[in-house]
This record gives sequence, C-alpha cells and structure tokens, in this order.
Amino acid sequence: MVKLKNLVKERKLTPVERLSNRLGYMGAAFIMISPYLLPEAIGAVTYVAGGILSLPQVFVAKQWNLVVVNLNVTLGYLIYLYNT
Repeated sequence: MVKLKNLVKERKLTPVERLSNRLGYMGAAFIMISPYLLPEAIGAVTYVAGGILSLPQVFVAKQWNLVVVNLNVTLGYLIYLYNT
C-alpha cells in the first residue's frame, strides 16, 4: 500500500515566494473589501492597491492568466479614478 505522504515532495519556500504569498494575501483582502467601499473613491484606490499587491504572487507562480487579470483590474480602476 502506497502512503500518500510518499507522493508529496517536501520543500521549503524561498524568501521571494514567502514574501509574494504574503503580499498576495494582502492584495486579495483589499480586493474583497473594495466592493463595499466603491461608492466612494477609496473603493477604487483599494482595488488598485489590491491588484498591484496581488501581482508578485501570481508572477512568481507563473500564472500568466491571473497576471493579465490583475493588470486589467488595476488599469481599469486607474482610468476610473482619473475620470472622477
């Protein structure tokens, strides 16, 4: 019987991966609270901050589709802020 533990490779995260994970969690938190703050300008600012803070995590993980999504959110809300 093969134990599941033998199928998983143990490795430690590098400092860059640890930092990018923490920034990603902070960015995700900003993005989650932003819809409730959106009627005011601070909502758009938190969307932009969340998009920028989430970028290192998805860039290090090489999840290029999420890099494009985060850039799109950031650019869209920067345009929104510029027009208001």
